[in-house]
Amino acid sequence: MEQLVNLATKVGERLKENQQSVTTAESCTGGGIAYMLTEIAGSSAWFERAFVTYSNEAKHDLVGVSEATLTAHGAVSEEVVAEMAQGALDAASADFALAVSGIAGPTGGSDEKPVGMVCFGWATKKGVVTETCLFDGSRYEIRRNTIAHSLCRLLSYLEAEK
Repeated sequence: MEQLVNLATKVGERLKENQQSVTTAESCTGGGIAYMLTEIAGSSAWFERAFVTYSNEAKHDLVGVSEATLTAHGAVSEEVVAEMAQGALDAASADFALAVSGIAGPTGGSDEKPVGMVCFGWATKKGVVTETCLFDGSRYEIRRNTIAHSLCRLLSYLEAEK
């Protein structure tokens, strides 16, 4: 937990320095990224809002993921997280959006999409970048690693913007 708080603190410091804001669209983490970001005192200066889009309906209704994309690629896909990130960015009028969708387990995986598979999306006004990772461990460990990875990548994007 301390490592995640330290990471969220660094993200917040960089956002504040850059006078930028962030929003999240989360599925498998259930709002865990937003929780970590708002653990930081003063986060209201740079944290815009969060969308917990656990169901496909929520992904569609809250952040505008198309039903065609969900049907064609499934909720755990780079195509879906790209739309989640872009939709959250647009809905929040933030500078950065971060989206995650994955299979935290212990059930729900398949040969094509195993437990531990997590898709990430980071959006700015310049575009969207996606990535897929496969994490080992328990449900807790997969979700924790997802939060850590998303914040680490966000921090690297923020540092590149300096």
